[in-house]
Amino acid sequence: MASTSPPLGPRADAALKVARDNEHGAGFTVGGRPPTASDSPLERQNASCDRGAPPFATVVIVAYNSGDLLQACVDALAAQTLRDFEAIIVDNASADGSVERLHLPDARFRIIAAGKNLGFAAGNNLAFEEAKGPWIATLNPDATPAPDWLAALKRATERYPTAAMFGSTQIDAADPRRLDGCGDAYSFLGMSWRGLHGRSVELLPPVGETFGPCAAAALYRRDVLEEVGGFDAAFFCYCEDVDLAFRIRLMGGVCIQTPDAVVRHVGSAISGRDSYFTLFHSARNRVWLMLKNLPWPLLALLLPIHLSYMALTLWRHRNDRPDYVSVTYAGLRAAFANLRPALNARRLIQKRRRVSTAAVARMICWNPRKLWRCDPDVRPVRESNSSAPVEPSDALVSPQREAQRETL
Repeated sequence: MASTSPPLGPRADAALKVARDNEHGAGFTVGGRPPTASDSPLERQNASCDRGAPPFATVVIVAYNSGDLLQACVDALAAQTLRDFEAIIVDNASADGSVERLHLPDARFRIIAAGKNLGFAAGNNLAFEEAKGPWIATLNPDATPAPDWLAALKRATERYPTAAMFGSTQIDAADPRRLDGCGDAYSFLGMSWRGLHGRSVELLPPVGETFGPCAAAALYRRDVLEEVGGFDAAFFCYCEDVDLAFRIRLMGGVCIQTPDAVVRHVGSAISGRDSYFTLFHSARNRVWLMLKNLPWPLLALLLPIHLSYMALTLWRHRNDRPDYVSVTYAGLRAAFANLRPALNARRLIQKRRRVSTAAVARMICWNPRKLWRCDPDVRPVRESNSSAPVEPSDALVSPQREAQRETL
């Protein structure tokens, strides 16, 4: 049974109301008459789903010992106003019975047994190979989407047809007055963060471009995922979505943060927010992310800054958080002990890069206060990203533009 939830807060509720009005035509008429089912894009899309046409999107949920959160996630997905999707639940060898007792609402939902715990990154990649939709949505099992979540993302793809990624508004499941995040940002200090994490929902910014989406509730072009190779399985989890967004950005892709695509997110419900697992993988993966994606001029500048920043952070917490210090140090040691895969990946990523070093620098947030305050880094949408529809390959910078880019 789907769980009931408290109100989202006035700002988010207003965004949802606008989404519903736009979807169902509230307050408008078509040709001087009330809209009918045949006039509604949503109804036409749902009708095509009923006829067996390829779905708009494949929604992927990677589950590992997710408890009752998994059923709540699936139930909320089944209640979407846009029914034109398929859902793949990847079971990473859960041992808590959550997958065995999972009730699948209808034939759109299916389970893939991974056989072992592949991690979030490889688990998603496994489902990507089975996906039928031209768009792929990633959804965490501890996230419950609002009824218009998928419909809002679809409207965004139509309004911004050149974008390769779309992010959602994540509301704190424990406190609907607070945000869990509104897009991922990336700092010159080598740290990433979710914009407005823990801050009031009233601060939610309007639609805009951000570094990348949080993969707890994101939408990606399938052809773009195929071109960049999906998530990096070596990351296992944590920072894997920032790494994926970085690689897509290096190919010229753009992320649109969509305020009216709303989910409630628990956040680190399975692994723990400050667990050994979380801290170790975060510290290790941040180094690999920099080594893979930063052009040489930026890598030479920013990697020493990141290591100095981490050294200062560890020194500050040497007495009050000794466990944090030891685990983070272990993650940094693991990163440098196994550099070869990251360096091998770097060669291909930088060879295929389609944007200049200066353009990469502009993607990065250079204001440290934004990181420390968890401010959003959502920028105005450039006019070129809200033009008329284009071919899917144009979601990335074309080879012609690549030849013209600045070389540094």
